[in-house]
Amino acid sequence: MPGNRKLLIFAGIAVSFIGLAGTIVLLAGLQIIGAVMAKLMLVALLGMYIGFGVLIAVYRLIGKLD
Repeated sequence: MPGNRKLLIFAGIAVSFIGLAGTIVLLAGLQIIGAVMAKLMLVALLGMYIGFGVLIAVYRLIGKLD
């Protein structure tokens, strides 16, 4: 059961990232935003996911120290 919970969390994160990235690509495809703006938004989105992932990992590691 614990392995299944981790899989669901990972799947949720992956679906949310793909959904947001897909929205950015759709906006670029409809030319609501430019190609350079879309690239910038995708890099920022990736940076936020990586940054918050590191933040959560460090928080959990600090919690294990106590």
